[in-house]
Amino acid sequence: MRIYIVDVFAEQPYSGNQLAVVTGAEDLPDEAMQQIATETNYSETTFVSTVPEGDGGYRVRIFTPAREIAFAGHPILGTAWVIRRHVALDGPEAVRLNLTVGQIPVTFEHPAGKESEIAWFLAPQVTFGAIGAREPIATALGISPDDIETGAPIQKITAGISAMIVPLRSLDALKRSMLDLDAFAPLAAQGFPPLVYLFCRQTHDPRNDLCVRFFFEAHGVREDPATGNGAAFLGAFLLEHHLFGSSDLSLRIEQGHEVRRPSLIRLHARMTSGSREVRVGGQVIPTMQGELL
Repeated sequence: MRIYIVDVFAEQPYSGNQLAVVTGAEDLPDEAMQQIATETNYSETTFVSTVPEGDGGYRVRIFTPAREIAFAGHPILGTAWVIRRHVALDGPEAVRLNLTVGQIPVTFEHPAGKESEIAWFLAPQVTFGAIGAREPIATALGISPDDIETGAPIQKITAGISAMIVPLRSLDALKRSMLDLDAFAPLAAQGFPPLVYLFCRQTHDPRNDLCVRFFFEAHGVREDPATGNGAAFLGAFLLEHHLFGSSDLSLRIEQGHEVRRPSLIRLHARMTSGSREVRVGGQVIPTMQGELL
């Protein structure tokens, strides 16, 4: 079995979010997949069947160091890039991934004047869940309730996995945040997941529209350098709560500065025929490849 390491949502090598992709994994037991994902210790490792299924999609399994998950953004883009370059024979302009949440199409764009292509996935529809109170989530993040924006709710959103969306007032509040699992326990008892996506309108780079951070639990608290599923959730959230006053959004989202892996995520979100259409895009840069022994 071949293994490929790529950086997703990266503008240069060794930035963005690392992903390991194992190809030829059709007969690999679940236990072995989990052990390999724990060995790589990236936020996610994917396992790809090299023969497409009857619907033309490639079966993909996604594992964190702790468990299998149904949906995650940067593994979708990175895995599709590997399939296009190393698995599919004809280098297709679109790749379909068959995940637990359903089939996810990935397309590839070649912007004028840029050497690197941008991969885009169409996000599945999300479900909006419970609204959270400011005080307990502020305590869990080590910030003040006044640091949390009041113009939009704290809300649980689900598409295969669930996360909490938390709007903050400032970049300073974003920098000071850190998830404390013990302090989060009362929220977990209420059914809120220990996956917390924070965003604010202040940015490090004035060319960008939003700055975000994402904390999740995987053998302790970890921080993602770039979160595609979180961006997909955010796109639906922004449309639902009219935060930009438009039903057609095209945004640049920065992430990863606090973990020294700057990332750039592109987001297109719009209302069409009464439903939300959310696309998340970014560059994929290969860094290593080899084989499993």
